[in-house]
Amino acid sequence: MQAAEWARDITDILHGQDEQGALERLARLQPFDRAQVLAHMEPQDRLRLVRSMPVPLAAETLEYLEPETQYRILDHLDEPRAAALLQGMSSDTVVDLLLALHPLQAARLKAWLPPAYRERIDTLMTFPENTAGSLATIEYIAAREGWTVQQALDHVRKVGHDAEVVSYVYVVDARGRLVRVASLRELILADPHAPLTSVGRADVITVRATADREEAARLLTDYDFVALPVVDDQHRLLGIITIDDIVDVIHREATEDIQRLGGSVPLAESYFKTPVPMLFRKRVGWLLTLFIAGAYTSTVLHHFEGLLAQVVGLTFFIPLLIGTGGNTGSQTVATLVRALAVGEVTFRDMLRVLAREVATGALLGAVMAAAALIRAYMLGVGHQLGPVVAVTALFIVVWASMVSAVLPLLLHRLRVDPAVVSGPFISTLVDGTGLFIYFSVARALLNLS
Repeated sequence: MQAAEWARDITDILHGQDEQGALERLARLQPFDRAQVLAHMEPQDRLRLVRSMPVPLAAETLEYLEPETQYRILDHLDEPRAAALLQGMSSDTVVDLLLALHPLQAARLKAWLPPAYRERIDTLMTFPENTAGSLATIEYIAAREGWTVQQALDHVRKVGHDAEVVSYVYVVDARGRLVRVASLRELILADPHAPLTSVGRADVITVRATADREEAARLLTDYDFVALPVVDDQHRLLGIITIDDIVDVIHREATEDIQRLGGSVPLAESYFKTPVPMLFRKRVGWLLTLFIAGAYTSTVLHHFEGLLAQVVGLTFFIPLLIGTGGNTGSQTVATLVRALAVGEVTFRDMLRVLAREVATGALLGAVMAAAALIRAYMLGVGHQLGPVVAVTALFIVVWASMVSAVLPLLLHRLRVDPAVVSGPFISTLVDGTGLFIYFSVARALLNLS
């Protein structure tokens, strides 16, 4: 890993009593890379460098470290420098840090913040983790609606170095309600003496602080914004969500969906940071649930035991048919879960989705029926069982498509994450019903009792 190599090189320079050289080498790296280098260093070396780094550089670097490491560094610094670093970090990072700590540790750090800033941090901390408010940062540029364009530009020059994003200026009234937004480009090109209310747009796209973070992600991606204002129920501006935070949300949501589709509870930490007992707990519940559900398959086989005794050749195709049904269901679920996540499909589209999936399932089923017929002839039982296997393959694929089309939409309507209708769950459900279809078709076509 490159970060580990950089860490060794910088540590060697530091141990050679060339602290300035180590700092210069570290400063040439990107903030994320600097954080990775510090994460690979011994605690005493890491602390030595943070003590010597300029405050803006150190604060920028700390933002990319894990909360536990952030606190460990701040806890070992003298209070004035630790307070300066904490105040130099973006407010959303500070919120994440405080929420990750023990309340007593968080209270100690909050005591280092100015009262007005601490009050706004407390407000952001009240929003649950999955809401837009939890992603908001208060480092934005706000201007009064009574100002001129020149006053707004002067304000940008004054406070812009502390803002997370300088691309937009948010215009608020005396009560803090968001009334307009103007891009920096619009301000630069406007008449300096023009009123600020004549620049930008009054129909501002916003997201409620209590809205789901996925709603914020959808708005930012739909409108190609760099930042999105977050407001309360009175339309007062609370903060902004920046595109980099939304990328993290999209990455996290996609990871959770993939883990759920595999029949596992999502991990709270990265794979190597998750202990084996936790991996066990995350998986065993779903595994037992699927095992119990899969017992239905044994019940179906037991029920049709007499039929199997009469035509042993039917057993040749059981794995093939139920596997086909499970695979069909998994494909459909994966497609719809993603479509629901990005807002392409809603519950109101159920009939349209069902019609599309039935049509698609019929086409796929016809192909699989032909393949099953060929396989039956290859095994030498085509004349007797070929039609049974072919018809069953068609029915199972259509049935799996229907079930997999309806369940995600129903769960979404019930405010349950549709990703829980995972591939293994659909496979288990289709296995039992698929066998029932198979033996029912065999009994009808072969005139068996």
